[in-house]
Amino acid sequence: MAFVIYRRMSSTSQAKPTGTKSALGDSRRIIFKLAALFSLDSFGGGFAVQSIFALWIFRRFDLSVSTLGVVFFATGMLSAISSLLSVRIAKRIGLVRTMVFTHIPASVLLIGVALSPNVWLAVTMFILRGLLSQMDVPVRTSYVMAVVQPSERAAAASVTNVPRSLASALPPIAAGWMLDQSRFAWPLLICATCKIIYDFLLLWQFRHIRPPEEQ
Repeated sequence: MAFVIYRRMSSTSQAKPTGTKSALGDSRRIIFKLAALFSLDSFGGGFAVQSIFALWIFRRFDLSVSTLGVVFFATGMLSAISSLLSVRIAKRIGLVRTMVFTHIPASVLLIGVALSPNVWLAVTMFILRGLLSQMDVPVRTSYVMAVVQPSERAAAASVTNVPRSLASALPPIAAGWMLDQSRFAWPLLICATCKIIYDFLLLWQFRHIRPPEEQ
C-alpha cells in the first residue's frame, strides 16, 4: 500500500533542490570555535553523567536505589521546565548570556554537591542544579542556527554535535577509575571546572557576536 501511494505522488509535491551548497562557508571559523568550546563542555559533562553520580553517591552516602530514582525524576522534571524558562530569559538578556549565566550557577551547585557533608544537602543541590544545567541546550541550538546562513545550518549542526559526542565518550572511563581509587567526588569537581572554563571562554569570544534578532 505504501508503495502504491508513493508511486502516485506528484513530482510537484517533492522538495526541489535549492542549488545552494550546505557546506560551511563564511561561518566556518565561528562554527569551528563553537565546536571546540562545546566539546570542552561535553568533555566536562562526561565526568558527571548520571551513572557516575549514582556510583559516587552510593559509595559516599549509601543512598538507596529507590531514593535515587526519585532524585533523578525530580531532576528530569526541573530540566524540562528549564527549557521553557530559557526562552524567556534569552529574550531579556540574549542567547550567549543566557547560556553562560545559567550554566555557571549550575556548576557552582555541582561543586557544592561534591563538597556536601551529608546526603540530603548533596541531593538538594543536585536537584536544584537540574533547573539550570540544561537551560543552555535549546538556547545553544538556537544560537548556532542564528549565526550561520540557512544553507549552512545542516553542516553547522553536524560540526558542532559530532565532536561533542566524541568528547563525552572518554571521561566516564577516567571517572570510574577515580571513584575506584577514592570516594571523594573528583569527577564532579573536574566536571564543574571544565564547564566554568567553557562558560568564561564562550562569553569572552562570543559576547559581541549576536544573532540578527538581537542586533
